[in-house]
Amino acid sequence: MADGHAARSVVDVLTGAWHAQALHAAAALSIPDHIHDGHVTAAALAAATDCDKDGIERLMRLLTATGIFTGSADSGYRLTPAGDLLRAGHERSMRDMALVYGQEFHRAWGAVTDALRTGTSGFQHVFGRPLGEHLAGDPEAAARFQRAMNAGNVFFQDVAVAHDFSTSRTVIDVAGGAGALLGAVLHAHPALHGVLFDLPHVIPVAEEHLGSILAADRYETVSGDVFRSVPGGGDVYLLSRVLQDWDDADCVRLLATVRAAMPPTARLLIVERVIPDDGGRLLPLLWDLHLLVAAGGRERTLDGYRGLLGGAGLRLEAVHELALETSLLVAAPTEEDK
Repeated sequence: MADGHAARSVVDVLTGAWHAQALHAAAALSIPDHIHDGHVTAAALAAATDCDKDGIERLMRLLTATGIFTGSADSGYRLTPAGDLLRAGHERSMRDMALVYGQEFHRAWGAVTDALRTGTSGFQHVFGRPLGEHLAGDPEAAARFQRAMNAGNVFFQDVAVAHDFSTSRTVIDVAGGAGALLGAVLHAHPALHGVLFDLPHVIPVAEEHLGSILAADRYETVSGDVFRSVPGGGDVYLLSRVLQDWDDADCVRLLATVRAAMPPTARLLIVERVIPDDGGRLLPLLWDLHLLVAAGGRERTLDGYRGLLGGAGLRLEAVHELALETSLLVAAPTEEDK
């Protein structure tokens, strides 16, 4: 019996990618949108997706068992809350996340052994160039990637309440991507003005998102290189899942650039997953390996982040736990720099 349990544990892990690829297939075929539009039987879905009816039935049987859909081939399928999030039309749609994870990231994970042997990302082994270069050279892929990153950021709402913004006037989101975090903070605090800073090819995506949820006078966008300079004068600086992409030396350089722009009373809010000392949380460990495979990056322990901050003239002031095993690290200028 013990061997049977052990074998089941191995099989459950090995088939995990099959679950993910089935979910990707449903998203790629827009099945949740088709169900939402009334194509609820297997025959109707097969016609709407131009797929084989038997194949659709088998896919839906699995995804019904895993809680993405309910119903049956004959009576019709219905969306669960999880399945609804895969609709392109959902306001918090995770469809692009399913597409990126099932395409680019899935291919990159196929080179995980190469990544472990060389320390170079699996993505670079498969695509011939790093993720950043790939996105910079393909605006459509960059936009899809930014939407995918937004989709998994349910913890952004937590940031808006975890930190006290009541005495702040200007928030500067450094390497802010599509602006989901800045948008969440500004939406929750109407008195704040926001500045989104990122590379030139990212700015149009950010402007489209922020313009859809905020008045034009609530924010501005600025393009540039985070290793050269960032906008000064902010009361709060945001740095969400950026340090994870760089080695320690580059992180200290980046943080020092931000520190140089910060007034003495400003705070830096860092959103990252922190590797637990006891291994009690799984998502930081999964993302740590994923970062190696996808971009050559890494997650860090709390002491690791303290070391990076100290090297840039900053100190860790507080830690707040967010959704999905994510943490908000609040950093302040060190006393001697004030």
